[in-house]
Amino acid sequence: MVNNIGRRLLDGLFPHHCALCGLRSHRDTPLCNECELEMPVNDSCCLRCAIPLAPLATPVTGRLCGDCLQAPPAFDRVVAPWLYDEYFAHLIHRWKYHREQYLTPLLASLWLKHAVLDTPVDTLVPVPLHWRRRWQRGFNQSELLCRQLLATSPALQSCSIAHRLIGRRRSTAAQSGMSARQRASNLTGAFTVFKPCDNLRIAIVDDVLTTGATATAVARALSAAGAASIEVWCLARTPAPGS
Repeated sequence: MVNNIGRRLLDGLFPHHCALCGLRSHRDTPLCNECELEMPVNDSCCLRCAIPLAPLATPVTGRLCGDCLQAPPAFDRVVAPWLYDEYFAHLIHRWKYHREQYLTPLLASLWLKHAVLDTPVDTLVPVPLHWRRRWQRGFNQSELLCRQLLATSPALQSCSIAHRLIGRRRSTAAQSGMSARQRASNLTGAFTVFKPCDNLRIAIVDDVLTTGATATAVARALSAAGAASIEVWCLARTPAPGS
């Protein structure tokens, strides 16, 4: 009760405004309930790559898309609880490119709200930025997300963050606008693992999964270093082209 009174008092003195519609959120996060309800949850997707699949009348667990059946990816599964729509694009653009780091707790809470964590992991590995891009941006958004997840989720208290386990060997061109083949070629040999990963259960953390080229390149490098299992955790998943 005391906490509720305190929250109401703080909201009265320092009200949160929704980062999407600009109105008061009437919550302790910068996102109102109405806008959150407009954001689509990725609740019907491939178990392996999290690509959205057509919903079935009778839900089936463990569904795989055609691509994963024909050529399983380098990672074991993707946890991407939201679909990348215009709302999520707006939030992530402000977070990454306008340096609005106050959105980190909101994005972490949105991920935790719908993520299903049914397999244990030992360490979180943020997708590394090249030093030049990190210097330009001022931070690595994947590392911010890792730290916030560990700080707020009791289920992850036994995990660590391995932010220096893997690095970018070379700077790569921005991938927006590239095809899947171009993205894969752009990232060939881009990552280096600095120490063994023997038997580690790893979760690669990133903001959005599009073609999976970055996650695949990182997963292959970690697997070659001895990782026992590799998951990819990201905030949102883009639909397949033309869907």
